[in-house]
Amino acid sequence: MKAPIFLAAPLALLALLTGCSDPQVTDKPPRAVLVRSVAEASAPMTNVNVYTGEVRSRFETDLAFRIGGKITERRVDVGARIRRGDVLARLDPQDARLAANAARAQVVAAEADVALARSEFERSKSLRESNFISESALDSRRTALQAAQARLRQARAEAASAGNQAEYATLVADHDGVVIAAPAEPGEVVSSGQPVVRVARLDEREVLIHVPESRVGGLAVGAKAVVRPWSDPDREFAGVIREIAPAADAATRSFAVRVSVPRAGEALPLGATASVAFASAAAAQTVLPLPALTRVDGRDVVWIVDDASTVRPLAVEAGEFRENGVVIRSGLPPDARVVVAGVHRLVEGETVRPVDEAAPVAVDVKR
Repeated sequence: MKAPIFLAAPLALLALLTGCSDPQVTDKPPRAVLVRSVAEASAPMTNVNVYTGEVRSRFETDLAFRIGGKITERRVDVGARIRRGDVLARLDPQDARLAANAARAQVVAAEADVALARSEFERSKSLRESNFISESALDSRRTALQAAQARLRQARAEAASAGNQAEYATLVADHDGVVIAAPAEPGEVVSSGQPVVRVARLDEREVLIHVPESRVGGLAVGAKAVVRPWSDPDREFAGVIREIAPAADAATRSFAVRVSVPRAGEALPLGATASVAFASAAAAQTVLPLPALTRVDGRDVVWIVDDASTVRPLAVEAGEFRENGVVIRSGLPPDARVVVAGVHRLVEGETVRPVDEAAPVAVDVKR
């Protein structure tokens, strides 16, 4: 009867220990990962190209004498402001005056010839009425009068031209502006049309830039630009492309582009340096944070989360690197969700808890 008592004690102890050590099975919660949708990562990009150029006048004119001669006086220097009607330079007027005097003398002589021819014609006309001369003699006097009148008209035209030549010995400004060049000096003999003074008008200004042939195709006449003077880069002026050279410069292989800045005025001094910026919209690009990209077996890979909240690697084509991330050229579906942090800890097929990168929550994720 004592044997059953010894067997019952160990069994009771075993049952007690078993009841005290009943384990509670718990599942590990899914890891939280930061994700970004491809739609949010893709945005239109804006390309800005900036060029440096020189401020010039919209109209620059070379002023020259209309006759040749020796310069006796030049009244303006580079930088001088002039007004319409101002005398800029003079030639030695002696030869022009002599020619004008000679032309006027020819007019006086021609007038005398006309008076004589008219008197002879009137006398011959009276004689013909009395039948003292023939009709042919009268016709001869009439022709002589007409020839004398033609010579008078010619002499008067030559006298007017000679008078103009004398006036051309004075170079007068035909518009307001500023002198930007004076290639001829007093005492120099110049020919007709040789530049003496170069004048820039002040009513409209432009910036001359040179654009490489690889980029000129993206510009067009009428395109808008932003112009900033180097002396005051915080100021901006609206500009528009007025002219694009049809051929490239033989030495630099660049195209001259003139950007008109109609309302700049004195804020853009002539000859100053200014920057010209052109903004153009580019195709939408997908940019992901650098930690989202990794390499597996020599390929660029990102990790995406499917609808079942499981992750898998996806090979993509990476482009250029930027301050805000890396450009993904291809390989990403438009509706994909990409893990942007902690990708080195992921395992293919692992279930995760995706958290939108922009969500206002705190997630303990190591980037």
